[in-house]
Amino acid sequence: MKCLPKILQPLTLSLLSAALFSHQAMAETAYISNEKDNTISIIDLDTLEVTDTLEVGERPRGIIFSHDRSKLYICASDSDTVQVMNLSDHSIIAQLPSGEDPEQFALHPDDRRLYIANEDDALVTVVDTQTHEVLAQIDVGVEPEGMAISPDGKWALSTSETTNMVHWIDTETNQLVDNTLVDQRPRHVEFNKKGDIVWASSEIGGTVSVIDVASRQISHKLTFKIKGIHPDKIQPVGVKLSDDGRYAFIALGPANHVAVVDAKTYEVIDYLLVGRRVWHMDFNADQSRLLTTNGISGDVSVIDVEKMKVIKSIKVGRYPWGVRIKP
Repeated sequence: MKCLPKILQPLTLSLLSAALFSHQAMAETAYISNEKDNTISIIDLDTLEVTDTLEVGERPRGIIFSHDRSKLYICASDSDTVQVMNLSDHSIIAQLPSGEDPEQFALHPDDRRLYIANEDDALVTVVDTQTHEVLAQIDVGVEPEGMAISPDGKWALSTSETTNMVHWIDTETNQLVDNTLVDQRPRHVEFNKKGDIVWASSEIGGTVSVIDVASRQISHKLTFKIKGIHPDKIQPVGVKLSDDGRYAFIALGPANHVAVVDAKTYEVIDYLLVGRRVWHMDFNADQSRLLTTNGISGDVSVIDVEKMKVIKSIKVGRYPWGVRIKP
């Protein structure tokens, strides 16, 4: 092969460097909270390999990004705090006053108000992420866990595992204004992209309630049946809805499957076998892949959404719980 003329060599090297930088910039990264290792695993979604493991607070569970993806908020449940990680260097830059045993949380569209479910206190704590001030503490049901904010920022929803309710909090006043009774032990709540429908999973009840936001009443209730698996093991936890309104994915806990649901007809299309005790899920940017955290098997399953097929299992830490993917 002939050598490049000297005048072209710097230009070629520059183009190669730019291409490499562009590839690195576009590479997606998954963050996984491992509640029994007190760590965060980092997965490169190009190679589907763990690239780093970071030590954090005790029993990390819920994790979410700031809206600009510059920070990761971490519910360090046994440390009774929400840690703030700077994603440029993975340093912990703040500890927010979360209340006791924070498990899940949701960030308001204003990128400041963080609504935190405090399981041991039967409270939702509202914290300003910039001033670190506690803005409100709202009494809800016993053992609150799930949290979600409506796309328009009007509603903050919390689920209480023992009271079996979805609690409706007006974010303008931070007052509890209504409750929707669902089945036993609700764990997670998720708005659709439009914000007119909410999906709430009930772990022990074995159901998912679809709630109309305007009336705050249940419009549909989903049940699940998997051949060869006892109904008691079918325990819905995490819920993810595709932006196009086509699919709902339901993590079924110790059933070790994810249910694929037609989000318009509410019919179950398929059940995908993943790892043991599947907890939570997240899409990558174009929603071509869905990652699941599998607590007991200590791994992450990668689902090809178009093919509706699990394409890889990635070993992480002990009892992976939360997952978030950064574009």
